[in-house]
Amino acid sequence: MAENRASAYTEGVPCWVDAQLPDTAAGRRFYGELFGWTFEEREAYGGSVVALLEGEPVAALTPKSDGRMPTVWTVYFAAPDLGALAGRIRAGGGQLLGEPRQLGPYGTAALAAGPEGAVFGLWQPGRHAGFGRRHRPGSFGWVQLYTRDTEGANTFYGGLFHAALFGPGARPDFGRAPVGDVFPAEMPPHFLVHFLVEEAATALDAVVRLGGRVQVPPFETSYGKVAVAVDDQGASFAVMER
Repeated sequence: MAENRASAYTEGVPCWVDAQLPDTAAGRRFYGELFGWTFEEREAYGGSVVALLEGEPVAALTPKSDGRMPTVWTVYFAAPDLGALAGRIRAGGGQLLGEPRQLGPYGTAALAAGPEGAVFGLWQPGRHAGFGRRHRPGSFGWVQLYTRDTEGANTFYGGLFHAALFGPGARPDFGRAPVGDVFPAEMPPHFLVHFLVEEAATALDAVVRLGGRVQVPPFETSYGKVAVAVDDQGASFAVMER
């Protein structure tokens, strides 16, 4: 099964994304039409619905348990030994945000924050290793860390995942840039999940038609043409055309 491809998701590789939403039924309508997703219920998976592309898992939509929580997309990095990785996060100046959560037979999830406060997830796989589809239209394509301290990010995340994450020979699917390159300088540091699309302009037209909005118009990057959008509930994400 595609969900058992654990070898594709070694430590530090982006392996999963989810959206914390006030209304998952509305999320199904929005993202189902935008990306062609279908959905299945998984009660053991925290009450989430899992989005499928061509029958394979690509994301989850999770109901917010507390209205004070942000409406946001979160990227999860593979953590075969979550406990050891959590120790390195603390040693590097980051923190775990609450206790890890066992999600039935699928795996264990935890939320963490880097020294600047950018939130990301960790995923220790059980039955679910991660994306069954990626790098194709309608699925995960990239995650970008927007930071105010690029050298600090190099040090923290490079040490965390024992890898050179940025620059020549860097790990694929994960980059970083100064906040001010795309967003106003006052924007907090954050991770931005990118979904691959056939045409960015067509995807943005669909976003607006479905009740979302364009936050940042299309711009060119080294990894493709990117635009930032906000869904009809306030969760930001990027679409990427290659």
